[in-house]
Amino acid sequence: QGQLVESGGGLVQPGGSLRLSCAASERTFSIRRMGWFRQAPGKQREFVASIPWSGEGSAYADSVKGRFSISRDVLKNMVALQMNSLKFEDTAVYYCAAIQTGRTTYDYWGQGTQVTVSS
Repeated sequence: QGQLVESGGGLVQPGGSLRLSCAASERTFSIRRMGWFRQAPGKQREFVASIPWSGEGSAYADSVKGRFSISRDVLKNMVALQMNSLKFEDTAVYYCAAIQTGRTTYDYWGQGTQVTVSS
């Protein structure tokens, strides 16, 4: 459907940084909360971080706390994930997702962007 479009993935060395972006400008729904998830080969998709579309209340997985930072720009309809001190185990396909206003589940997903941490 193309309502959420990720960008910014790539190859980075351990200890390096990447910034992922998620554009929601083509959406046809009102956003309550945005999140980032990831799925490594052979593993289940896991939560990484989330942020409300307004107000405070970001959340992070323990594995990325202190290294990753989620932010939003409501005027640009974008959410970003700044990833620092990347580790081999951060290698995965990263997905942007959205919870629609009035709902509690992530019903909208992007196509994913690959992040590979390798030396």
